[in-house]
Amino acid sequence: MKFNVITLMPELIKSTMSYGVVGSSFSKNICNLNIVNPRDFTSDVHQTIDDRPFGGGDGMLMMVEPLEKSLKSLNLQTNEDVYFLSPQGEKFNDSLSKEWSQKKELTLICGRYGGVDQRFLVKNKIKEISIGDYVLSGGELGAAVIMDSVIRKIPGVLGHSSSADQDSFSGEGFLESPYFTRPREYEGLSVPEKLLSGDHKKVEEYRYISSVLVTLAKRPDLLRDKIIEWEVVKEALHAMSEEEAFVCGFDKKDLTGKIKKVDV
Repeated sequence: MKFNVITLMPELIKSTMSYGVVGSSFSKNICNLNIVNPRDFTSDVHQTIDDRPFGGGDGMLMMVEPLEKSLKSLNLQTNEDVYFLSPQGEKFNDSLSKEWSQKKELTLICGRYGGVDQRFLVKNKIKEISIGDYVLSGGELGAAVIMDSVIRKIPGVLGHSSSADQDSFSGEGFLESPYFTRPREYEGLSVPEKLLSGDHKKVEEYRYISSVLVTLAKRPDLLRDKIIEWEVVKEALHAMSEEEAFVCGFDKKDLTGKIKKVDV
């Protein structure tokens, strides 16, 4: 998959994308990163990329012409998969991440200063995308977040083919169940026995139940409209000791009350 990033800070993107499984995806040629700097398309000695907004206002704006030339240099047949990082855009989520991981090319435009000339966006029919309801100094970190999320869903990037499917928000949309490693006991806190059974079916069932419970505890909104056998979940919670529930990161009494509210 090819990623085009239009940015005034190429090194920020390069350095962020050079570590871990994401960095390996580029070194293994599973993915390709193409960075375009609008400053390369300016015509003055100072490489002017910004100017004051008409009508006044706080900050400077990125000028339309260098951005336009940057986009045209990519020779895209369509702007369908071109996105401008903006807090006003559609909220990026796991579903979009999965959908975008199946594309052959994705172009992300990073703004700086007070934003970009609106004519660049409307003329080129560029969609806006946001990683959350807050403002950053520029679009680079948002672009890196999106690329990281998308890349790890591309086959061959992660060590295990099903790793991405077990992440929070993937699969059935629940949060990921808690995981544990050695030692079996640490300062009086023990790993749940069912994870030590060696019975893969029991482990799978346990992880499903704990995934539902963690989601109920932390993000109950994600369970809305989900078909869940609450009696089974309730029985599993009842069978848990207070210590086991604590180790898994939730309060048994609190969850019992929450199950009563949703199981109607």
